Amino acid sequence: MSHNHHINHNEFNRKFKFGIVLNSIFIIVEIIFGLTYNSLALIADAGHNLSDVLGLMIAWIANYLILKKPTKNFTYGFKRTSILAAMLNALLLIFALGIILWEAIERIKSTEIVDGNIVIIVAGIGVIINGITARLFLEGKDQDLNIKGAYLHMLTDAIISAGVVISGLLIMLTDFYWLDSVISILIVIIIFNGTWKLFKESMILSIDGVPGNINYENVRKFLLDKFEIDSLHHLHIWALSTSETALTVHVIPNANSNSNYDKLIKDINEGLLFEFGINHTTIQLENLNCKKKC
Repeated sequence: MSHNHHINHNEFNRKFKFGIVLNSIFIIVEIIFGLTYNSLALIADAGHNLSDVLGLMIAWIANYLILKKPTKNFTYGFKRTSILAAMLNALLLIFALGIILWEAIERIKSTEIVDGNIVIIVAGIGVIINGITARLFLEGKDQDLNIKGAYLHMLTDAIISAGVVISGLLIMLTDFYWLDSVISILIVIIIFNGTWKLFKESMILSIDGVPGNINYENVRKFLLDKFEIDSLHHLHIWALSTSETALTVHVIPNANSNSNYDKLIKDINEGLLFEFGINHTTIQLENLNCKKKC
């Protein structure tokens, strides 16, 4: 299976800007109507949307820094900031979810009246806005964890806003105002599941773990089966950023390579890029005496 790992970061810079502006406007609308009509579900959704905007801003900064050229002190450039951004994004969201959960539990026995019509209208707008924002990041979600985080958050928001619409409908039909708090708790549970996965993936990348979309043993087997290699060792795979993967390996060519080492290296580089999307490779060729010593 081939992998297309080209990301146009300039294009996504523009998408981040648009998403931030669009969602910031909606947050203001949700807070105003949430306070005016006493809807915790709307305020909870606004709180989450605020964390999303902060997350989009962090991801945008990291996306911008990826384009900066390497320096003498930062020889890989600033690519790893995208990994740190994904982790910070997840942590901010977990913190916001904790606040929302606390408020929902405190008010679950509340008898305060909530206007179901307003909840439905504002949350319905949220479905549209969050859906549009999620669509911005659809094409890059499989190549960049940073972009994937933005996509998952906005897609989740669209689904949750739909849940808030359901909350408004149920309140109108039943007058069970505690449903507003129950929906808020469900919002927290749904978002936390995706957020925890994002945090775990970014944590693995931050400590030079193998990216989740790459299987170490599959790479090893691919190198030994597809190329004229007698053996290999010191195989290391890690993430340079949320969209770039690096690999280093020591290989011992077999007799069939006919000393055409330049072609061997070229074939390995192209094979790793095509098969696994690994786009930053360093391959060291060694002789048979290095099998145990090097």
